[in-house]
Amino acid sequence: MAFRPLTALIGAVTLAYPFLVYAGLAHLQPQWLALALGAIALLRAVVARTPFWWAAGAGALVLAAAGFAGNSVLPLKLYPLLVNGAMLLVFATSLVHPPSAVERLARLTEPDLPPEGVAYTRRVTQVWCGFFVVNGAVSLATALWASDAIWALYNGFISYVAMGALFAGEWLVRRRVRARLAAEAARG
Repeated sequence: MAFRPLTALIGAVTLAYPFLVYAGLAHLQPQWLALALGAIALLRAVVARTPFWWAAGAGALVLAAAGFAGNSVLPLKLYPLLVNGAMLLVFATSLVHPPSAVERLARLTEPDLPPEGVAYTRRVTQVWCGFFVVNGAVSLATALWASDAIWALYNGFISYVAMGALFAGEWLVRRRVRARLAAEAARG
């Protein structure tokens, strides 16, 4: 219970990370922002206490150490790529070792998921894998070749809009699939 406000704060800072880095660069050297990244990553891992966040935190610490050692902004700009890579790993691994990530989430509200639902959630997990590949590639491209402002805009806003569009699109498709399956069951 005591960690809930802290968890919310860490989540907000993580979401705002690209804009915080962009704004911070106007006033601070990259090495000081790298220390902040390292602190946030450690704090998130300690609060979450899950293997995923420990691994993500370790990756963020590597980026923070590189940013600090070289006083370079590039490692800091690679953090969104790390997040996309970690999410891709989680979703892709769940395809190899079922149940899929989306199936696990679906079973939280629908424990008796029918076989059609399992197949559908597997396909949605594959779509999310594709999203993380494309989003990670664009994130990398903005880190390497775009201005700091474009990097912050893409990774702090556009990528979230794209994720929201995928969520909304999947929700609409799921409604149609459920209606179709209900109609087929009623006919047959």
